Amino acid sequence: MPINFMRKLRQILLATTVIALTTAPAFAQDIRIGAMREGSSWYVFAATLERLIEPIFGDNSVEIIARGGGFSNPMVVQGGKAEIALSNVATAVWASQGSDIYNGMAAPDIRALVGGLNSVYIGVIAREEFLRERGTSDLKEILQSDKPVRVLMKPVGSSAVPAAEMIFESLGTSVDEIKSNGGDVIQVGTSQVADQMRNGNADIYIDTMIKGHPAITEVALTSEVDFLDLPQESVELLERNGLTGGYYGPWFEGQEQETVGANLGTVLIANAELDEETAYQITKVIIEHADELKSSHGAWSTFDPSQAMNPKNIGIDLHPGALRYYREAGLL
Repeated sequence: MPINFMRKLRQILLATTVIALTTAPAFAQDIRIGAMREGSSWYVFAATLERLIEPIFGDNSVEIIARGGGFSNPMVVQGGKAEIALSNVATAVWASQGSDIYNGMAAPDIRALVGGLNSVYIGVIAREEFLRERGTSDLKEILQSDKPVRVLMKPVGSSAVPAAEMIFESLGTSVDEIKSNGGDVIQVGTSQVADQMRNGNADIYIDTMIKGHPAITEVALTSEVDFLDLPQESVELLERNGLTGGYYGPWFEGQEQETVGANLGTVLIANAELDEETAYQITKVIIEHADELKSSHGAWSTFDPSQAMNPKNIGIDLHPGALRYYREAGLL
């Protein structure tokens, strides 16, 4: 065979190998991301993250689990049903410590990748007509009154449920006592919340407040409502349980000023068994593409990458892969 032909063949094979090496993913790894339902800010974050990490892990290697939420996602990761997931900081702490809130379950194997992603406040909304009837917008006075009150919130699985129960406890009442006093605690899915408020089937609504939250936005646009401050007693009890007291808004129609709430925080968690290099790469992508993530949804606009590993923003131990990235990036 002619020498020139062999030389050209070797050059073609070498070029093909280089192209293959430079276009193939760094390594194949399936990643399931625990988020929330489609349309939520958490789903938008997961979809943006999926687009950013697929070139690393391979096309069709990333899947979004569009269910769950801040309360259930730590158990999703602990149970191996997702490699990574969005969680509230407070619920990650509760789950890792085996808090009574989880009814005997625990997630000792969850680790943090990136914290401080966004603020998720527990807040309270009330119908204006109800407040006029009561002659007060003081939540403490409303819940401590002997007059019945109908409280609306999401089903068990939402972070808002244990937080609401803590609010009741701090004010000397409970779900059972509210019901025995002639009131009610109504738990419905997100899609039914606005109708319940609009039709006057509930008096106050307790939920997680995120900038741009579609359900809260619809409630505020379609019903005459006010945003109520959490009483100091409630903030103090929530703070003892891992939340951070503070102010949110004004983000919604009818919310004319900042409102007192308690921040659950948001952290991306992973199973401790996730290999170090995978955790490293995911952490690296989020920190180094923070602007893309922040612009994907208003809820993420305040994310500060320099505070992503701050203990108060993660609540639990860092995954070794994330820890390695932060050290190399000079962020620790």
